[in-house]
Amino acid sequence: LIHGGVRYLQKAIMKLDYEQVRSHLACSCEPTCYRLPLIFQWWQLPYYWAGIKMYDVVAGIHCLQSSYLLSKSKALEYFPMLNKDKLVGAIVYYDGQHNDARMNLAIALTAARHGAAIANYTEVVHLLKTKNQKTGREQLCGAHCRDVLTGKEFDVRAKCVINATGPFTDSLRQMDKQETAKICQPSAGVHIVMPGYYSPDSMGLLDPATSDGRVIFFLPWEKMTIAGTTDTPTDVTAHPIPREDDIDFILREVRNYLSPDVEGTGLSSLASAHCPSAGTTLSASHSVCTGGKWTTYRAMAQETIDAAVKFLHLPARPCRTVGLMLEGAKGWTPTLYIRLVQDYGLEEEVAQHLATAYGGKAFDVAKMAKVTGQRWPIVGKRLVSEFPYIEAEVLYAIKEYACTAIDVMARRTRLGFLNVQAADEALPRIVQIMGKELNWSQEKRTEELEAAKMFLYHEMGYRSRSERLTKSSEIHLDYQDVMRYKNRFHKFDKESKGFITTVDVQRVLESINVHIDENALHEILNEVDLNKNGQVEFNEFLRVLYHSDSGCQPFRNKIQTVKLGCSSDACRWRRQIKINPR
Repeated sequence: LIHGGVRYLQKAIMKLDYEQVRSHLACSCEPTCYRLPLIFQWWQLPYYWAGIKMYDVVAGIHCLQSSYLLSKSKALEYFPMLNKDKLVGAIVYYDGQHNDARMNLAIALTAARHGAAIANYTEVVHLLKTKNQKTGREQLCGAHCRDVLTGKEFDVRAKCVINATGPFTDSLRQMDKQETAKICQPSAGVHIVMPGYYSPDSMGLLDPATSDGRVIFFLPWEKMTIAGTTDTPTDVTAHPIPREDDIDFILREVRNYLSPDVEGTGLSSLASAHCPSAGTTLSASHSVCTGGKWTTYRAMAQETIDAAVKFLHLPARPCRTVGLMLEGAKGWTPTLYIRLVQDYGLEEEVAQHLATAYGGKAFDVAKMAKVTGQRWPIVGKRLVSEFPYIEAEVLYAIKEYACTAIDVMARRTRLGFLNVQAADEALPRIVQIMGKELNWSQEKRTEELEAAKMFLYHEMGYRSRSERLTKSSEIHLDYQDVMRYKNRFHKFDKESKGFITTVDVQRVLESINVHIDENALHEILNEVDLNKNGQVEFNEFLRVLYHSDSGCQPFRNKIQTVKLGCSSDACRWRRQIKINPR
């Protein structure tokens, strides 16, 4: 969410704080932003209804759309996944939603278009100082930086140094003066990514009054559903890892709202996102502001630059941020994807993705797409079949300063966040394309592949997902174990769907001359299918295979293993495993 307005509602209303309802972002940077109605349940109806209407009033002409009430029946019509027993009715208000990775990149590209020099993968080693000729005092005059990929170091000199380093605000301030008190408290936000059927395509749910007072939501996002968020103090790290108690909190709260028909399935697909608070300070002594969010980034930037201009007595034109379109906004229309389909022969889903993610620049991506050799689509080979990301996006990502496979997988596309298995499957091709384009050695390609796999395993929740589904049986897996079981899984999942069906199992069994009655096979898979969604996913397969191989005594008490005509250790695929319902 761009704003998450209910979290700031009390401040907006009680203090008539215009900054808390600023919606300029949502209307100035299409296509990456769009309006999203949010429904939340109304047992506190009078308080929140009054608050939401005041929110509309304070927003004035910037109000995206007026809020309104929904009856219980209407709420269930719009959001049939809700638990009807706990639902009385709902209030709908409007917020903005965007692809934050694309937004972040669009800001950098727009700055470059307007004359900024930008550098990726660069860190400050130490600050540069000089003596003021008039006062004799030391003052900042730049920074000594390092390219962390090449190791090259260089100086950046400037009349004015602005610290806009987000969670690293205090570390930069303490480079200037070690005794400087901290002013920024980084916080961690964990989200869980679930299948798209948990929410409607165009409406989300938000509850501002959970069991411990935190806000919880689940929203449609990139054809999936994202649930969250936590907001807990943390130390600054470049490699955030989801915490078990945060995951437990989200799962527990989400289950309160879901219908029993859907509550039990798919709640294991995990991803984490770190959301440290931002910080902006000017020079070493002039503080402008710390903390911020997407809705106020333009206002913060304007205030900061205005202060710099005033501080240095520089001539300057009026700020141009109001109405300034970001990279890709020019040429975008809601029907742009149709032209991509007609002019280039892209699949409709792929075309919609490109139009939404790249705006007017989608044509540049389409031009880089290679012919598929099929009747349809004519161009645009997908990285993985289930998601609309195409190989041409890897090439285009390099033009947009992508330096690593992780950049492409998580920061240019969102595949790493949406599905760790799909991202893992796409990695070899991503590395192959980048390696060829950037002239990587074989050693560099292997290094990139391993780094990306570890990123998925630790930071994108692959490890948490595996441990969560197996911790009741005290399973401990390292990275090599996961990869070993994954290779076994793919012997069944030949088409890389991410799950196994009875057809897949039947095909493998037939290849080794083993035949099982179809009804019996359905029964077997149903008992292995722990989340009862009609498919055996990798996490379920992992649990069963691990215990089958390890001979864990508690698990042996729960399963019945039947050999199917072969005692060889290599024929473990021929086992029929049943889990005791208890």
